[in-house]
Amino acid sequence: MDPCPFVRLSVGNLALKIPVASKPARSVVHPSSSQCFCKIKLKHFPIQTAVVPYILPESHDGPLQTLAATFNLSKSDLEKLANKFPFTSAKLCLKVSIYTGRRGTNCGVNSGRLLGKVSVPLDLAGTESKPCVFHRGWIAVGKEAKGSSAQFHLIVKAEPDPRFVFQFDNEPECSPQVFQIQGNIRQPVFTCKWRSDATFC
Repeated sequence: MDPCPFVRLSVGNLALKIPVASKPARSVVHPSSSQCFCKIKLKHFPIQTAVVPYILPESHDGPLQTLAATFNLSKSDLEKLANKFPFTSAKLCLKVSIYTGRRGTNCGVNSGRLLGKVSVPLDLAGTESKPCVFHRGWIAVGKEAKGSSAQFHLIVKAEPDPRFVFQFDNEPECSPQVFQIQGNIRQPVFTCKWRSDATFC
């Protein structure tokens, strides 16, 4: 039996550039001296959090090749996401919220300060059979004037990730039976029965 179709949606190579003001306010903590992080959200999936490395604006170094978040999509997940906007022109998007400051909460209040949000449109059709890159590069974030806003780098891509799916049936501790699953098809691949009066040395 063939493996079940799965798609791995990954987000990586995160980086942040923020221009340094000529006369920075005393109350503002620049990201170069504090932590930055982001929250990555895909509909119907738990929010994932990742650290965002800071790169100096004048630096010519590229973002580090690191994986920040992964969403493993089954066939049913893909169908659910595809039917999210059946009667509108709206598109499925991966949403990223970028924060400056430390992760976590302080007295029940989020300690990070929201810097900006990024939305990457997704079209997952056909990704079960071929990879697709939805975004690769820098995006302006924040409310500053054009040319002086913060820059956020990320790569969002989907790749086929077929898997064999197995399921236990009956009572595993007494008479385990293993089925290979593909859609609504269940094919037995292993069966074993234990004797209640068996003696083990």
